[in-house]
Amino acid sequence: MQKWVRKVVNMMKSEKLYASQGGPIILSQIENEYQRIESAFNGKGSRYVHWAAGLAVGLQTGVPWIMCSQQDAPDPVINTCNGFECGVKFEGPNSPNKPSLWTENWTSFVQRYGEEPFIRSAADIAFHVALFIAKNGTYVNYYMYHGGTNFGRTAAANVITSYYDQAPLDEYGLIRQPLWGHLKELHAAIKLCKVPLLAGSYETSSLGHLQIAYVFKGKSGKCAAFLVNNDNTSNARVRFQNISFELPSMSISILPDCKNVAFNTAKVSTQYNTRSRTVKYKFDSMERWEEFNEPIPIFSNTLLKANALLDHMSTTKDTSDYLWYTVSFEHESDAEADLSVVSNAHVVHAFVNGAYKGYAHGGKHNFALENPIELKNGTNHITLLSVMVGFPDSGAYLERKTAGIRSVRIQNRYLNNYRWGYQIGLLGENLSIFTDDGRNKVEWSRFQGRHNRLTWYKTVFDAPGGNDPLALNLGTMGKGEVWVNGQSIGRYWVSIHTPQQRPSQTWYNIPRSFLKPEGNQLVLVEEEYGDPLGITLDTVSITKDAKY
Repeated sequence: MQKWVRKVVNMMKSEKLYASQGGPIILSQIENEYQRIESAFNGKGSRYVHWAAGLAVGLQTGVPWIMCSQQDAPDPVINTCNGFECGVKFEGPNSPNKPSLWTENWTSFVQRYGEEPFIRSAADIAFHVALFIAKNGTYVNYYMYHGGTNFGRTAAANVITSYYDQAPLDEYGLIRQPLWGHLKELHAAIKLCKVPLLAGSYETSSLGHLQIAYVFKGKSGKCAAFLVNNDNTSNARVRFQNISFELPSMSISILPDCKNVAFNTAKVSTQYNTRSRTVKYKFDSMERWEEFNEPIPIFSNTLLKANALLDHMSTTKDTSDYLWYTVSFEHESDAEADLSVVSNAHVVHAFVNGAYKGYAHGGKHNFALENPIELKNGTNHITLLSVMVGFPDSGAYLERKTAGIRSVRIQNRYLNNYRWGYQIGLLGENLSIFTDDGRNKVEWSRFQGRHNRLTWYKTVFDAPGGNDPLALNLGTMGKGEVWVNGQSIGRYWVSIHTPQQRPSQTWYNIPRSFLKPEGNQLVLVEEEYGDPLGITLDTVSITKDAKY
């Protein structure tokens, strides 16, 4: 860690990027939300916090260092707040010479497959920003202000490819109203208060049981006030400096001159808009699709072998979501049997003598695949495909955590200590058949309309005209990954549904910079029974709604 931090800081210094050098970087962060796991390490956790702080300060960047959500951050490192309601829940700086900083104001939240999107209203975000400023907060950073895309395999465990799409600027860079406009008005109102905020004295006064005034008074006579109504059920009429004010429930009125209301957090005047999509291209021609069936490995054609069930993460070293486990054994007759596989990865697929025998999926804990199978007289091949949908990215002792297949049993025969063969990744991945250089390394055939497990699909298309963002509608697919001109636009898992019985994500962002005017190559690997003929390429736009 020391080598890495020094490397990054020296790169910044060499480009003169710190504010102390005239550059744009005003803050640096060392560690993130470590306090959430610190207690797991007992006293070593606290010693680590002090070591990390000393490392950072010793690099002499000339700008302050922060530790997010780290109440015990040692001087001069600043402890900051991450969350939804830092004006309410933040304990404040742990030293009087430190400012109050909100480093992550969560405009939405991370969404995982099987979950609905988390929608946070414009009024709620504005209320908590205004409250934080009213309580002497000096800095609010939105996480995220601009949503994004987890291209490739960059998403964390079970996180969808779209990231914070509910932010003021969505995944495609389009404005989400009323959130964007309401926050713009909020910040304009706060800016009107800048003189007393920056140089004035600070006091509070009660306006009622659940109402309070935060007042900033400058030496020049300038005054700014934040009138807060914490009642979440009723409006309140209050008197402030002999003037009557009506405060909507759960709202803050900002008075840049202590007399006139410039903004109220609950009064959303910005017009709403809706994001819409228009189909520009249908991939419904069977003749334009080619397919390649991923071969199922058996023990004899694997290069890596071990007398145990290996850990998925340490074996693949994050080079692939996929790890094949395969074993061969003798059986003395044709017979039916029960296969039981216990895994703590995310998905497992089972094949017996080349035939597909089912799959199961889980989350953080063990899950089981249990299916009847047929054994033949002689040599039988059991092949299991372990799948991770992103690796865990946080938690105490993360380096000790394991994933993958933990136990395999056929009837009363446990196969854990048999000699297993392993293949890291799919053959199509290893040959990069989604690229121009790799696509001819396998024999593609014309799509026959059958929807087999573990099938690669390939086609070409021309880019639609215009400048509107583009999205691939994968509503008819199941689970897999998709590439455009050799660049992965992310994992998809359309078949797993939310409590509202809909996919967590159906449309997948294709930046126009990924495309050529003509002859773009689209490649998918489908683990389930998805139908590529239902895929469409859509443009994305926003339209204004009539309601306010």
